[in-house]
Amino acid sequence: MLYEITNGTLTAQVDSLGAQLVSLKGPQGFEYLWTGDPAYWREHAPVLFPIVGALRDGKTIIGGKTYEMGRHGFAKKMEFALKERSEGSVSLCLRANEETKQAYPFDFALFVAYTMTETGVSTRFTVENTGTGPLPFSVGGHPGFNIPANEEAAFEDYTIQFEKPESQTCPVIDMRAGLIDWTKEGFRLEGAEIPLRHSLFYQDALVFEKLQSQRVKIVNKATGRGVEMDFSGFPMLGVWSAANDGPYVCLEPWTGCATLTTEGDQFQEKKGMTLLAAGDKAAYQFSVRIL
Repeated sequence: MLYEITNGTLTAQVDSLGAQLVSLKGPQGFEYLWTGDPAYWREHAPVLFPIVGALRDGKTIIGGKTYEMGRHGFAKKMEFALKERSEGSVSLCLRANEETKQAYPFDFALFVAYTMTETGVSTRFTVENTGTGPLPFSVGGHPGFNIPANEEAAFEDYTIQFEKPESQTCPVIDMRAGLIDWTKEGFRLEGAEIPLRHSLFYQDALVFEKLQSQRVKIVNKATGRGVEMDFSGFPMLGVWSAANDGPYVCLEPWTGCATLTTEGDQFQEKKGMTLLAAGDKAAYQFSVRIL
């Protein structure tokens, strides 16, 4: 089911299937969120839970037993229940059930809330451990944005801008397996700006960890148009577009990442894994602003 929320100027739509944001339109009707064209990438802004990225051969070990889970977890394929709704916000919930326990043998509740702001929309993930033991998980966002943004321009007219100068090397990602090799240097960022070009993504995503910046934007410097994300509270950020020259870019705040080539398959030992105590909750929020 689709739920529409608005601040009177901007309008968003959220699908209960996957609790995914599927539309974010401006006052002139321009669609800022990626349209899900299957020729490039069929999704819009999937919710990543209880893993971010890929497992080795799609498998992991929990409590001595092997479980299978697809890339980015199962939440994006599950139907969420409505928790609360108002004109400017909607909150949805997924609770553990027999289907989720076939891949992830834990009791949990995942709440995804969208709230319209004056200039965009905020997304809040709340994970609750409803079981009796520690709950291991990673969570993340994956919103894609149409580029160009509401203007006549080329993809290459845009730039990725961080709020502070950075010095980071992105790891190499195995395109076939989806695993991250942090022992090999991929793209290197020195400064606060990356000119946008399709070839940036021919080896998968740019993965950043522990950035000095808490905000990043994709913007046309000549016009100032684009989008900005505040990802404070997330230790990692992925920047991605398909390797087929798709006219969009994803900004992805993560708490964890794909399995590393240098680590084993024990679920709780994955890089970035959060272990939530029984009865506890953990919340993470990011926001998108239209420029």
